[in-house]
Formats: sequence, structure tokens, C-alpha cells
Amino acid sequence: MNISKVTAVFFSPAGGTKKVARAFVSALPYLAEDLDLTPFAKRLESRSFGGDELVVFAVPVYAGRIAPLAAERLVHMRGSRTPVVCLAVYGNRAYEDALLELTALARQKGFVPFAAAAAVTQHSIMGRVAAGRPDGQDKENLSFFARRVSTKLAEAQNPQDLTVPCVPGSLPYKPYKAVGFVPFALSSCIRCGRCAALCPAGAISLADPRQTDAARCTFCMGCVRICPVGAREVDKEKLHSAEAIFVQKFGARRELEFFL
Repeated sequence: MNISKVTAVFFSPAGGTKKVARAFVSALPYLAEDLDLTPFAKRLESRSFGGDELVVFAVPVYAGRIAPLAAERLVHMRGSRTPVVCLAVYGNRAYEDALLELTALARQKGFVPFAAAAAVTQHSIMGRVAAGRPDGQDKENLSFFARRVSTKLAEAQNPQDLTVPCVPGSLPYKPYKAVGFVPFALSSCIRCGRCAALCPAGAISLADPRQTDAARCTFCMGCVRICPVGAREVDKEKLHSAEAIFVQKFGARRELEFFL
């Protein structure tokens, strides 16, 4: 197949999924562009893709499922037997049903998910888990996977030649259960509004960024990561207690798993 271009479609509040997506796409031999669906303003963004394009869906895993807001945004994407690579990015614990859910959604929207992978990034809440990832080894693994993907596409005459691999997961999908760490503003908040503008859930007040709607917050930690003065955080005592247990249970390094 002759691929005209590749588009990396990603949802990445904490930044790790974007790093994985870009590391993978940069190793492909095609003209590439980003479609970042993270901002609240992008929640209704729609795009159609042709059969001569390659699309990469990259989403974070929340509690073994696709991040709910990512799934809501991806339903506005449309393919026409368009080849797609599905990337489920998780914080070293487990990706459970996320990859199965993502490939199923892609097929429903007219894409052919002929390749898929589960990749590790630094945990968005438990920062000591998979700290600094994706690292050099991760990028080498993603480059190897990218070469396998480009070879597969070069061998295919058209999208009908591409087959969908079996990926781990089970039906019905596991119930989604949110973690429950709601970030709050400290007295050092300068009310710049950056967190409110970038919150993917629209949970932070634009009029007063010190106010957060806990019912809308998805605990993505994006606001904590992007605050220019470090004025947003979660309950430190609660976090440190949970993180100690999490590190003990899920501290062992996990590597890229791909299906082609």
C-alpha cells in the first residue's frame, strides 16, 4: 500500500501518551501530523480519513479501560477502511480490557485496526511508578514495532489485505472505577487560568481557577503537570500511602507488548 500520510490522534492530559505516540510515529517513514483531542474545546472535533492514510489512536488506560473522555472524543473520528494502529498507554500496572475496547471502537468507526500495542509511561498519579518512561529502551521498542508496521503495510495491496489481530481483554468489559484523587489549588495559585483552559473535562472554573468541580474531574492530573507555579496538588498523605502500596505491587518493569 502507498500511504499518503499518518495522523497521530491522541488524548494525553498528563503528557505520557503523547510522548509514546510521537516516539512511535517518528519512526514511521511517512509524512506525519498530530491531532490532539485533549483540550475541552476539542471534545466535538470530527475528522474523516481515507483508505490511503494511516491513523494512530493513542489513549491512556484508566483502571483497565480506555479513559472515558478519550472514548467520547474518538467516536467523532471516521474511517473508510482506513488502516489504524491502536496504542493503549498505561502506568505499568495493567491494561486489561483497554486494547480490546480500543480496537472494537476503531472497527465500529470504519477503521481497520491491523496493529495494536500496549506501552508503558510514567504513572499519572503514582509518579514513582515507571518514572521517566517512556525511556530509551521504550523508544527502541516502539521503533522496532514501527518498522514491523511499515513492512506490513508495504506488503499489503489494499486495506482488504489487512487482518485484525487478537488482543487481550474480555467481554463484558470490566466496570470502570475512578481512582478519586481530585486536585485542588493552593494559596500560591496566581489565577493564570492555564489549568482551566487545558482541563479536558472542563472541571476547572474559567472565572476562578481555584474552583474545581469534583463531579466532573476525571483525576487525569493534567492540571498538576501544567501549572506554571506548582500550585495544584492532591492530598499528599493519601497519595503517599497509596503510592507505597502501588510501588510494592507494580514496581517491576513491564515492556511494550504488540500485536500484528
